[in-house]
Amino acid sequence: MLVLLGFAMIAVFMVLIMTKKLTPVLALIIVPTVFGLFAGAGLGIGDMVMDSMKSMTSTAALLMFAIIYFGLMIDVGLFDPLVKFILRKLGNDPAKVVLGTAILAAAVSLDGDGSTTFILTTAAMLPVYLRLKMSPVVLTCVAGLANGTMNILPWGGPTARAATALKLDINDVFVPMVPSLIVGLIVVMIFAWLLGLQERNRLRTTAPEIWGDVADPSGAFDGGSGRGGSVAAHSGSGKGGFGFGRTVGKPGTGGGSGVAVLEDPATLVDEHDTAMADTALDPNRSTLRPKLFWFNLGLTVAVMVVLVANIVPLPFVFMVGSAIALLVNFPKVKDQGAQLIAHAPSIVAVVSMVMAAAVLTGVLNGTGMVKAMSEWLVQIIPAEMGPFMAVITGLLSIPMTFFMSNDAFYFGVLPVLSETAAFYGVDAVDMARASITGQPFHLQSPLVPAILLLVSLAKVDLGDHHKKVLWRTAVISVVMLAVGVLTGAIGIG
Repeated sequence: MLVLLGFAMIAVFMVLIMTKKLTPVLALIIVPTVFGLFAGAGLGIGDMVMDSMKSMTSTAALLMFAIIYFGLMIDVGLFDPLVKFILRKLGNDPAKVVLGTAILAAAVSLDGDGSTTFILTTAAMLPVYLRLKMSPVVLTCVAGLANGTMNILPWGGPTARAATALKLDINDVFVPMVPSLIVGLIVVMIFAWLLGLQERNRLRTTAPEIWGDVADPSGAFDGGSGRGGSVAAHSGSGKGGFGFGRTVGKPGTGGGSGVAVLEDPATLVDEHDTAMADTALDPNRSTLRPKLFWFNLGLTVAVMVVLVANIVPLPFVFMVGSAIALLVNFPKVKDQGAQLIAHAPSIVAVVSMVMAAAVLTGVLNGTGMVKAMSEWLVQIIPAEMGPFMAVITGLLSIPMTFFMSNDAFYFGVLPVLSETAAFYGVDAVDMARASITGQPFHLQSPLVPAILLLVSLAKVDLGDHHKKVLWRTAVISVVMLAVGVLTGAIGIG
């Protein structure tokens, strides 16, 4: 009976979320409560939930103050120089533009919010792609790869969900996975560079009016033919096109032939500033603190070092970091309050989800559903596969988190798989680490609002995005899982 109720509860929970009949927070509260009462929990259901909630307070605090900290760093302009650097130094070569897109998306992903990452990355880079006649699908692909890989950060959501669902310390889940994250990012950069090279070659064929008959001094576009010239740009005055280049005569060619060349790259930044008005990267926003840039950079580096060193609990690191950042950047009490209010919507959405999850995990454990379901799974899983449950979970997380929400997978499926794995000597922490390796693939799911926002902003068809991004994210997920196994972060029973 408990097995049937447990699977039915998970199924109803997933259906309600996937069909958007209920928000995750409401589903996490209502569905387990109803099924818990059917399972005979009675008035004891309250104690089950409160016991579960005690283990989640640190996770909620971590998410809350991490959102405040990185949101504040974006507001004060910590990432603005990076955006301008990318436009000024990497804006002429398609390969470098794509690589710069990956770097920017990965950096902004530190705030843990996919929507913010995609808004800022698209706002900063889409004008460059359009000016150079590059494919916006490449932009969405690279941004999706970078953000999906960075999504295993503790404050990004999935890692917190995995730790919460299995009642683990989030430090124990994330820190050993840092090598996997680093290798994953390296693979992202490799994919970005290769995509950039493809764009470079494609433009010579499909946009000859821009790239077809010219080359930069290094031979990047002429294949080393020695014809010389400058990196090409769109020619014309701006009335018939993007208008950021000029045409100059090509000595010795006759017939009025010309070479299109880019203007000073600085003009890209100047024109870009106008395009960024009224966005989170508005160059004239009142929250900018350019004189405090080096202080904010040093503080952020210090926070990251302490975080990875794991010498102080993560929630406290971000508490102190946020307090120092607010005090230094906004000395006035009124401004400090305004900053906290500005990031309140993100905080409420994430923290309320974590607290609501206590109902589901409390009922699953308190009623004995998880134990009954795991015992049933043990009976149907071949014994020789049992010790590899962590690896199996990592592979399952790729498709399962694509077709269902993170809430459904981490709060509904992972606890059952973890309980089953325990029978074969596989620790819960190994299961949690393996379960987050599917996140690069998950972020491309149409169930993720952020990816829909990305393709909408870039005016890209979701199908075109999937054709280019899905196999690459699958590769990244498998690589991260393999690195986790090789480093011992993901153990085998």
